[in-house]
Amino acid sequence: MPSAIKAGLFYFIVVFAAGFVLGTLRVIVLLPFIGEIAAVALELPVMLAISWLACRRLATQFSVPAKIPYRLAMGAVAFGLLMLAEFGLSVFAFNRSGAEYFALFLTTSGLLGIAGQIAFGLFPLAQLRQKSN
Repeated sequence: MPSAIKAGLFYFIVVFAAGFVLGTLRVIVLLPFIGEIAAVALELPVMLAISWLACRRLATQFSVPAKIPYRLAMGAVAFGLLMLAEFGLSVFAFNRSGAEYFALFLTTSGLLGIAGQIAFGLFPLAQLRQKSN
C-alpha cells in the first residue's frame, strides 16, 4: 500500500501544479473573452488529459499493483489532497467562507469542475480496468 499512497501524493502534486498554471491562464486569458462556463469547458479536457497521462506514468513509476484496493487508494489520496488544497486556497487565498466554497459546486462551472475532479480520482481505477480489456 505504501506505493499507492506515494503515487497518489505525486499524482496530486503534478495535477495540482498543472491546474494552478492552467487555472491562472483560464482566468486571465480566456474568462474575459468567452465567459466562465466556456473557459472551464475548454480547460477541462486539457486537465483530464494531463491527469490521465500523469496517473499512468506515476502508477508505473511507483509500481502500484494492478489490484482494485491499491488503485482506489492512489485515487483517494490524490482526490482527498486535491479537495483539501482547493478548500484551503478558496478560504485563505480568496477569502471565501466554507459555505461559499461549497456553494460554488452548485454552479454550472462548479459542476464541470467537480465532475473533472471525480474523474481524476477514478483514473487509477479506470486505467486498471483498461489494462484488463
